[in-house]
Amino acid sequence: MEQLMENLLLCTFFLYLLSTVAFVMGTNKGLEKESRKSRMWGNIGIGMSIVGVVFQFMFIITRVLIGGHWPTSNMFEFTAFLCFTIVIAFIILYFMYRSAVLGAFVMPLAVVLLAYASVFPHEVQPLIPALQSNWLPVHVSTAALGQGAFGVGFVAGLIYLVFQFGREKEGKNARWLEITLVIVLMFVGFSAVNMAFKTMNYEAKFSHIVDGQPAVQEYSLPPLVAPHDSEVISIDRFAGLGQPLMEAPSWMKGKDAASQLNSVLWGVISGAILYGLIRLISKKPLREILHPMVSRVNPDLVEEISYRAIAIGFPIFTLGALIFAMIWAHEAWGRFWGWDPKEVWALITWLFYSAYLHLRLSRGWHGAKSAWLAVGGFVIIMINLIVINLVISGLHSYA
Repeated sequence: MEQLMENLLLCTFFLYLLSTVAFVMGTNKGLEKESRKSRMWGNIGIGMSIVGVVFQFMFIITRVLIGGHWPTSNMFEFTAFLCFTIVIAFIILYFMYRSAVLGAFVMPLAVVLLAYASVFPHEVQPLIPALQSNWLPVHVSTAALGQGAFGVGFVAGLIYLVFQFGREKEGKNARWLEITLVIVLMFVGFSAVNMAFKTMNYEAKFSHIVDGQPAVQEYSLPPLVAPHDSEVISIDRFAGLGQPLMEAPSWMKGKDAASQLNSVLWGVISGAILYGLIRLISKKPLREILHPMVSRVNPDLVEEISYRAIAIGFPIFTLGALIFAMIWAHEAWGRFWGWDPKEVWALITWLFYSAYLHLRLSRGWHGAKSAWLAVGGFVIIMINLIVINLVISGLHSYA
């Protein structure tokens, strides 16, 4: 069963990758004047996406049968499920708008998220007592469904910004667009680096004390940062990388906090190196490289897709991340609200998207302003997924 589960996820990854290729091939004519060939590639791309979603759903069911619980209880499961919800939201919006360009940007995001999920341990583990509740699939799944729709809104907003500012040589919008694309590239770089080291079976281990108990922290990437006050058990050397460059801060006391911080650092470094190589080879910023793919889109339609995705995702996210979360919190901890970092960040996300809808509907924020808000909202979600989950300890650290 476990081998079947791994094979299903691998098939999903390659189907999403093939879907990406098909949609990129179908962007020659954009949204306004699609040729017969463009529509053919779009049909192939959406077909691959649907088959990929079916395979991923089979993976989810298989994991439920193995583990006996809904698979959203740790970083691997949640990140993979977030990828699933983004593709689901995209498929729905594709049949509403028939946008091959949207697929050319959404499906790479799905591929990167699934590759990022592979960073974390895959083993099916029993639920810890705090998660043994029927509210787990209800709360986490609905929150992820809302975030999946926000992810499609982010991509549509990004397409709009590349269309509007991709050819600009300088200016505030061009600079921020380039920074946003570099952040996305960090995910790509990190996923590639992690898969490379995983292929080489890289490993490092450190012993340290967590809450007065001895613990072993394992690394799948060369350690740039070691656990605070730790000792080396074993360490593979790679390209001269031996001893860590520094120790994690003393307040970073989680069992795997230092290795997770190490992963974040590798993401930043690998993304910066990849960006440097792209600039060196193409002699163009990323926004100019991507602009030809969106040069014939209908900007009003793309902005409408972004708004529609967020409008769909907002009530779902409200139910999952706030209302269902508060009910479960009262059941588990005897209070509806605390100041746990993940709770606070869920509220920040909700307030941000509330402001987006208010400004767009009441203040007439359309065009670039609306697109920037759509992009900024998903950046907030990514901060929650990476920094809040991996670096800051709290009641949700197990997730």
